[in-house]
Amino acid sequence: MKLTLRLFLLCGLLSASVGAVYAQKYSNEFLTIGVGARAHGMGTAVVASQQDVYAAAWNPAGLAGLEATRGLELGAMHAEWFGGVGNYDYLGVTLPLSSKNQRLGFSLIRFGIDQIPNTLSLYEADGTINFDNITEFSAADYAFLGTYARAYIRGKQTLRVGGNVKVIHRSIGEFASSWGFGLDLGAQLQRNNWTFALLGRDITTTFNAWSFSFTDTERDVLAITDNDISINSVETTNPTLVLGVARALTITERIGLTAEFDLIATTDGKRNTLVSADPVSLDPAFGLEADYGKFVFVRAGVSQLQRIRDFDNVEAINSRPSLGLGLKVGQLFVDYAYTDLGDSDGRSTYSHIVSLRLGISPKPQNN
Repeated sequence: MKLTLRLFLLCGLLSASVGAVYAQKYSNEFLTIGVGARAHGMGTAVVASQQDVYAAAWNPAGLAGLEATRGLELGAMHAEWFGGVGNYDYLGVTLPLSSKNQRLGFSLIRFGIDQIPNTLSLYEADGTINFDNITEFSAADYAFLGTYARAYIRGKQTLRVGGNVKVIHRSIGEFASSWGFGLDLGAQLQRNNWTFALLGRDITTTFNAWSFSFTDTERDVLAITDNDISINSVETTNPTLVLGVARALTITERIGLTAEFDLIATTDGKRNTLVSADPVSLDPAFGLEADYGKFVFVRAGVSQLQRIRDFDNVEAINSRPSLGLGLKVGQLFVDYAYTDLGDSDGRSTYSHIVSLRLGISPKPQNN
């Protein structure tokens, strides 16, 4: 099953790369998966409420929500998708600048599918099959984010702004690779218990330049199977706009609740979303987080609402539900999320996501 899935995903990756000049939809989609178990536990509805090291990947303005007294903060995550076939990893750090209410962040993201069988040399020249010729390779996507964020405080109102400069590298074994560059801009406006957010992802359009390196023999095999490989191509990622609103509530002296609603607007053509149109499609997400004393957290969310039809041509709404837990021990946060890919045929595609966050406060200065 996993071998078949790896082959299927490889075909999709090659098709997306080769046809990049003509089809731009879902380009660099690995960056929309998102990082951090808190975010996934809340259905990825966090562009307004995420204010930690993981905010660099969701809304760079959220980094400014960390006070300078928090000092250095580290984050790490590992998740397995498609029943363990795909591995998604994240490592990030943020630190305050000497100027008040300013922060820098650096993040590294990898999404990889490993142990993919290379069957291009499966057949010998006489037509016989030789399984010893099968080798393995990886298809991996990397992103490096450099983030700057700043907060402007006036009375009970706080405006946070931030941006990402990102470098993207994608590779499919030794066959194909690309480099890309992009820019994200975000803002959070907090007033009392309300926070409003706006994110522009790939705001200037992100470009990936692909190059391919197949041997003559491999090209002949691909040509026989009707797979034409370009010498090079350029893939573009259109801008995505996200609007978010979050509300913090105090239930009791020890129990708090945060609710957030996000609306994601993609601009790369008609997608299978709740509101589907060309060129803009709208995808809502909703998340809840309850906490007890700010050290135990319970989360739930729903996202990726899609219209589907069964064999009887009856339309229904499919979604991706999620649940999560969090625990704070001193300056260490341990978060867990349990979510699926929103399939509708009953197959198990549930994923376990674990992330850590560690704060390192500076030592107080002695006068």
